[in-house]
Parts: sequence; structure tokens; C-alpha cells
Amino acid sequence: MAAGTFAVGADRAPNVIVILMDDMGYADLGIYGQEKDVKTPHLDQLARDGVLCTAGYITAPQCAPSRMGLLTGKYQQRAGFDTIPDLPMRLDEVTIAERLREAGYTTGMVGKWHLCPSWWSIPWAREQGLEAHITTENPRFPGQEFLLMDTGEVEEKMREYYPGHQGFDEYFYGRTQEYWRNFSRTGKTLSTPTQWEREEGFRVDIKTEAALAFIERNKTNPFFLYLAYYAPHTPLASTPEYLSRFSKEMVERRRYGLSMIAAVDDGVGKIRKLLQEYGLEQNTLIFFLSDNGAPLDMTLPDEPLNKPYAVWDGSKNTPWIGEKGMLSEGGIRVPFVVSWPGTFKAGQVCDQPVTALDIAPTALAAAGQSIPAELDGIDLIPSFSANSNGLPQRDLFWRFWGQSAIRRGNWKYVYLSDGRDALYDVSTDAHEAKNLIRTHPEKAQQLRSALKEWTHELMPPGLNPISLSEKEKTWYQFYEILD
Repeated sequence: MAAGTFAVGADRAPNVIVILMDDMGYADLGIYGQEKDVKTPHLDQLARDGVLCTAGYITAPQCAPSRMGLLTGKYQQRAGFDTIPDLPMRLDEVTIAERLREAGYTTGMVGKWHLCPSWWSIPWAREQGLEAHITTENPRFPGQEFLLMDTGEVEEKMREYYPGHQGFDEYFYGRTQEYWRNFSRTGKTLSTPTQWEREEGFRVDIKTEAALAFIERNKTNPFFLYLAYYAPHTPLASTPEYLSRFSKEMVERRRYGLSMIAAVDDGVGKIRKLLQEYGLEQNTLIFFLSDNGAPLDMTLPDEPLNKPYAVWDGSKNTPWIGEKGMLSEGGIRVPFVVSWPGTFKAGQVCDQPVTALDIAPTALAAAGQSIPAELDGIDLIPSFSANSNGLPQRDLFWRFWGQSAIRRGNWKYVYLSDGRDALYDVSTDAHEAKNLIRTHPEKAQQLRSALKEWTHELMPPGLNPISLSEKEKTWYQFYEILD
């Protein structure tokens, strides 16, 4: 598609909204029909009005690298970003926001960013000459180095990596109560921020209100909104109104997690209502997905809500095996919906693999822009406009910690750095409960060769530069998916 032409005959280029959940499992989008206690009527309607993807993937089973993959449209490992300690995303990486801004869009970011330096960013800290701010007095991981982030020198350098330096004109960046923003929840333009400001209220509703304000402010021109909810990620929190929708007899962490998802669902309903009021619904392309699968702590322990570092957020990955941190389906197959009323026929179900990498090329094509060859995803518009499951045949790849994987068609091959591997047919009811490597050794070898070839393109190259951790060993032993 040539630059400057729109995907449909609209008077203006379509708006693009990406709604990203944090640690929401596949099971907790109600329309999938996996768990009966889920309540997501607005999201279910979004799916009915567009395309429900049953094999939607993220590029990593962890939040920071998966966000970089989504926002750049490239495998994050090409830039040496495998895991959180590889933060920050370098400023020379080009985001969807930067590409769409060049096309005349107003770009906005609301919510969790998680692409700045973190307390694990030791290589970056040393590059920046911040050795004096590195300590081993880590309460959670005694003896492990981490960066003191609340010192003036570190904070000043961190600000260079905020959303405003990565292509976003307007931003309301934050997780719970503290936000770095240049517009208010009421839509008022603020002066260039010089400090974090506190916002009162429930963290999910705060982000919804900021998103609505961004749309109000920019309704007359094409806009790109990246709305990254901090839900249902721990620490769990909710309000009496959202909690009242779920029985008090439920497991407490499950009740809180579902209530947070319900709050997001309400927010999506409000956003779609506002788009309808301004006649923008049919000229807005919406993506909804999660940054990785739910963290289950294996046994879904219902620990006290205020317990520090408690893992399970109440969400589930049914029917997939595994959890956040694993390259099994439970860690990387996520809720995934694409909606563009009037362009994508309603009621479609796509059972072929799609990935967060497809968001950037699809958004660019919708905006009438050419798709750079460096992007790793594909434009979904031709298939979804034609109501077709005929997506191009392609391989999807992953590399994370001591794990790497490839999916080709219905086959998935997983390789661990300790030499163990497995082959699955993920289209069957058994999916990763049945290792087929002994019955199809030639297929496993074929996929391993393709996977290894892909890793030669990465920084650093190789199947697994990081040895398998004790945590990974525990997971794979618990889930018994390599036997």
C-alpha cells in the first residue's frame, strides 16, 4: 500500500487504539468460554464486533521485553533485549508512536510504561557511570546487585527514557497513584512536568479517565492511543463496587483479580461509547491483548492480599499449560482481539497464529503508510477485511532466559539450555500435555534448525545465552511437559 493512501475510503486516516493488559491470562476473557466466573461483557462485545483470535501470542512471557516487541514491531532480542535486566529500551529504537506521528497522528500513552531503566539495569548503570548507586543490599534477593533508583542523578537519567522521548506527544504515565503527565484526567493541558504528581482514586479508573480525556482532546484529528492498564498485576486492589459483582465465597485472590479485569472491561465500554458519540467507531482500529500469561505460582496459592511479593494475581491460563516466565502456551498465548467495525466483518474467529508484532505493520497500513522491511510482523488487514483465515504461512519465534521456541503451523518446538527439548501439536486437545518428539524426530530437527538459524540474527546470538535457572527447572518439573 502506498504511503498517503488509507486502507478504507474514509475522510481521514483511522484512529488506532492498543489496549494492553498486565498479567491477564487467556482464560479470563469471557468469550473464550474457559471459566464460568469471568464477567467481561464489553470486551466480549468488542470481539463479537471484530475478530476473536484464539492463537494470539506475545513475544516474551515477561512484561518489559513483550512491550518492546509490541511497540517496535520487531523481536526485541534483535536489539539485545531478552529480559528485564536489559532495560532500558534504547532511544534509537523506533516505536509505532514515532512512525504514526510522522504520518500526522497525535500520539498518546496512558498507564504502565516499563521500558525505562529499572533496579535490575546494572549494565546500563555502568554505561552511564552510575556505579556509586549500585548496591547488593537487596531485601528480596540478598547479595544480588540492584540499582538505587530514587537518587537524583539516577532519576535525571531515567527521565530521558520516558514516553515523551519515545514518540508520544501526550502522556499520562504511571502505575498506581503517582503519574508523570502533560494533561489531566479532565482534559486540561499541563505545563511540562517537572515532578511526579499524585492522583487519587482506583488505579484502573484513573487510566480509563485519562484515556477518555485523551480521546476528547484529539477527536478531530487522527490519533494513536497506547493504553496500558496495570491490571490484574499484583499488588491486587479493587473497589467495593467492582468486588460486589463477584461472590464473597470465591477464592479471595481470584475475586480481586476478576474485579480488576471487570474494571478494565467497564473502561473499554466507556471508550467505545465515547467513540460512538463522536461518530468515530467505524474509523477506529482497536487491539486488545495481554503482555504475557498469568503468573500462577504453580498451585494458585490464595495468599493474603498484603503479602509482599505474592505471585498469583487471580487470573488463569486455562486450557493452556504453564505460566508467566515460561515459553509454554500458558506464558505466551494471550487474550487477543482486533476490531475495526465497517472494515473487518463482525463475528470472525481466527484460529491461525497472530502476534503482537503484527500490530505495528497493521497500524501503519491502516494509516496509509508503507511498512518498513525491518518489521517482523505482518499486515492483518487483507485477511481480516476479507473475512479470511488465510494468513500467510510463517514461523513465530521466542527466546527467553534458558528457553527458546518456534511455532510453525500447528507444530511447536521448545528447547531448554540444559539440552532437553519437546515437540507438540498445539492444535490438539492434548497440546503441550503430549510430547511428540519421539514419534516425529525429523520434524523436531527441522524446527530446531530453523530456530537456531533465527537466533543467529539476535544480540547475543545463540539458542540460549542464559543457563536454565532453578525457577525454570522447577516449573518444567512441576508441569511435566518435557516427559
